[in-house]
Amino acid sequence: MSRKVMHICLSNGWGGLEMYPSRIIPELRRQGWEAHGLVLAGSRVAASIEESGVTPLTVPSRGRALLAAPRILRYLKHHDIRMVHCHKSSDLRLAALLVTLRPSLRLFFTDHMGVTRPKKDPYHRWAYGKVTRLFSISETTRQRNLAAFPLPPGRIRRLYLGIDPAPYVPHLTETERQALRDALGIPPGAVAIGLAGRLTPGKGQGIWIEALGGLSERYPALAWHGVLIGGLTAAEGSSEAFVAELRDRVAELGVGERLTFAGFRADLPRLFEALDIVCVPSRNEAFGLTVIEAMAAGKAVVGADSGAIPELIDGATGRLAAPDDPLAWRDAMGELAGDAALRHRLGEGAREKVNAHFTLATHVQGLVEAYADALADVP
Repeated sequence: MSRKVMHICLSNGWGGLEMYPSRIIPELRRQGWEAHGLVLAGSRVAASIEESGVTPLTVPSRGRALLAAPRILRYLKHHDIRMVHCHKSSDLRLAALLVTLRPSLRLFFTDHMGVTRPKKDPYHRWAYGKVTRLFSISETTRQRNLAAFPLPPGRIRRLYLGIDPAPYVPHLTETERQALRDALGIPPGAVAIGLAGRLTPGKGQGIWIEALGGLSERYPALAWHGVLIGGLTAAEGSSEAFVAELRDRVAELGVGERLTFAGFRADLPRLFEALDIVCVPSRNEAFGLTVIEAMAAGKAVVGADSGAIPELIDGATGRLAAPDDPLAWRDAMGELAGDAALRHRLGEGAREKVNAHFTLATHVQGLVEAYADALADVP
């Protein structure tokens, strides 16, 4: 059996979807599979896949990719690759064409975005009709997929994302941790409340800042400090206009000295060590990768009770709050900030839950089982 698969991601962006292929390639290799990539030349996706030890096949643009179909098919044949796996709906056009030209190919698609609009017109019926298996990254996403895609339920499978928990295990000395807190502007003895993610309206930073303002009024004796982690420019994936709005609101609420705009940071596992509470107020997460990263770090998490986040957090691992209710966020953060023992208990429960259900090894095991099942049907 050919244990080979080509991952297709023709994107110039850089987010969880684009990071996915390079994240799973090492684990695929550990589980006995050989991964290949098809990407845009010069993209960050291309660079990340190369860093994972794979030299990807490249095309200059999405449009030119269709013209490159014969070259791609020759590459697949030469390397005896019988499966392709897409991660963007716009890439299905190419993938479905490849399957049309070579019907023995098996096509997989992961819906990372949680599509909400129906896709049952003639084009989508043709494209999705070529899909062997569609992966939904949460049950919430799966329910949307069942309603949106022209596929029978048996071809849509929930497969939770996962992470490697090892990098999130705390390893800073107390001196190193204190130095990091000092660099982030966290006063000694203050409870550090962090939020990590792209600074865009859908990620909920506005509600979080409103809740921090209320925290000062509701719990005046509580020592706390907010840390907002995320790029501050468009080049880093954030909305500069939104960042300006956040800064203005911080000033209006009078919490400027109690909030650090940390900017983009590549050392998120270490930043979690400096924090005491992690907030994820995203309105409509298809999964919630930041949630399980914070959980793996043993942090008490407050998440939005919408999208897929309630599938990750329960009363034994964190707290939930409505994404449009700053008072609910204020009270959830206030409860955790005032009780160190509760934070520790929730953090330990969160770490155990990730290790049991949301590891990268578990995710890839489910992936390769689906690959193997599909290969069994190849003539």
